[in-house]
Order: sequence, then structure tokens, then C-alpha cells
Amino acid sequence: MSAQFIISAARVEQFPPEAEPEVAFLGRSNVGKSRLLNALVGADEAFISYPPGCTQLINFYQVEGGLRFVDLPGYGFAKVPHEITKAWKALIEQYLFTRRPLKLAVLILDARRGWMDKDVELREWLEYHQRPYIVAATKTDKLKTQKERHHSLSALRQGYTGELLECSAITGRGVREIWQAISKIKTQP
Repeated sequence: MSAQFIISAARVEQFPPEAEPEVAFLGRSNVGKSRLLNALVGADEAFISYPPGCTQLINFYQVEGGLRFVDLPGYGFAKVPHEITKAWKALIEQYLFTRRPLKLAVLILDARRGWMDKDVELREWLEYHQRPYIVAATKTDKLKTQKERHHSLSALRQGYTGELLECSAITGRGVREIWQAISKIKTQP
């Protein structure tokens, strides 16, 4: 699977023309959005960095097979001024609310951290605005014992009854399942 970078957008006017179905990747800073995106396309197309908050624009990628992946800025722990995080939130909301080709949002959680307030807020926003989404719990490779895994799954299930995809960009776990969810959007109007 190949992907090609299209553009990094800081404003709505910079979004590429609406064409193919889009899959947006959302989550807290440093939760593994860009790394998961890379695992899905089998390459290092997205910029990966360890300091939280490095994805500061909305990044669009053309993916083989007539799809676009959209990597959105993380929320939560980025060490940037409040005015910038406020601008990110407004830009993300504009994208999520107005973008017609958006067919699926992948809400990414760190399996070790579970649901945090901002994750729940985002999930509720997606549900209220009737935006289809799936939940992917990343970094499952960092859960070393059965007890840690059980505790993580219990925490992730609290207040959430939908599908939960456990994944790891390092081991590839869950990549096929995410692709199966993505493939369903191509048959939607």
C-alpha cells in the first residue's frame, strides 16, 4: 500500500478539493496517530516525533485505492501556547463538521491510559454530529502482562460499548482490522 503526502493545512481554504473518501485520525498528543498511519500504509510517510504536539497542521495523504488519510493535530499535552491549541481545536472542528468526504474517524487512545476527559468529549461530539468513528487502542505491545492487558481493556470498556480495536504500530497488531473497517466506507454513498 502506498501513500503520498498532499498538503499540510493551517486553514480551511488550504484543504485539498473534496474528492475521494477521507479517513481522519484523531487523538491526544503522543498517542501514536502518525505511527499508526505509517503502519497502515506500510511506510514512513507521516512525520513521527516524540515530543507531543508536533503534528500542528492537518496533514492530507493520498492513499492507494482512492482514499485519503487525514492526520489531525493531537490534543491534550502539547507544550504550545493556549491560543495555538484553541486555533487547532477550531480548525479540527471545522474539518470534522464541514468536510463532506469524511467517511470515518479513527479515534485513537493509548491502551495504557484509557479514556481521558478530552477523549470522551471528542467521542460525544462525533456521536452528536453523527460522524461515524471507530476506536483504536494503540501501544498494546507495551502491555507486558496479562494483568496489564486485562486492566487496560476494562478501563477502555468503561462507558463505551462500541467496537474496540487493539493495535500496535510496532507489531502490526490490529492493522488488518482497521483496514477492514476502512474498506466498508468505500461502499457507502
